[in-house]
Amino acid sequence: MGDRWAWVQQFKIQPSRQPTASKLLHCAGVTLYNHVFLVLPASVAQWAWRPPVDLPDQAPSLLELIAGVIGNLLLFDFQYFIWHLLHHRIRWLYVTFHAIHHEYSSPFALATQCLGGWELVTVGFWTTLNPVILRCHLLTTWAFMVVHVYVSIEDHCGYDFPWSTSRLIPFGIYGGPSKHDVHHQKPNTNFAPHFSHWDKIFGTHAEFSFCTPVK
Repeated sequence: MGDRWAWVQQFKIQPSRQPTASKLLHCAGVTLYNHVFLVLPASVAQWAWRPPVDLPDQAPSLLELIAGVIGNLLLFDFQYFIWHLLHHRIRWLYVTFHAIHHEYSSPFALATQCLGGWELVTVGFWTTLNPVILRCHLLTTWAFMVVHVYVSIEDHCGYDFPWSTSRLIPFGIYGGPSKHDVHHQKPNTNFAPHFSHWDKIFGTHAEFSFCTPVK
């Protein structure tokens, strides 16, 4: 759509760069491999080992649901910021595990899941564990999973739409697609996956600019 619709193309962060067929196929292959050999076995194991849990009789209040989703996003943001920073600062970790995700200096939605197995497992572990740590209602857990997947894809989609989360949340406290795009162009900036406060505290925050990609 971005190539064919001028209205959509105006929101492309790097309008001169488009994913090639080989990159799309590579991402699709990595994603399929990870889901068949990692996600599916983990899901089956979790289903087999954990006893069935009855659905709660009552739903959480709207305030509890919103607070739980935000709490999970903030906790994951802290965990992944540390993990991400270490995998960029320690060369062996970067080359061994994280470099595959940075083959794309102009990210696109499918690149969200173009991860090494180690990264996929650790991200999935925190995403699954955090609602347990925060003792969230089951509905809150489901809502968090949906929001978490959505904003992760939004960060990598390559477009900064008027309805992007970073534009809806005021005061620049949320990163969004433009700032994560900067991370793919300048990998030593914007490590936090969602919010911007940790990067500002540690001096790794960078605003979007048309910059030259750095490998």
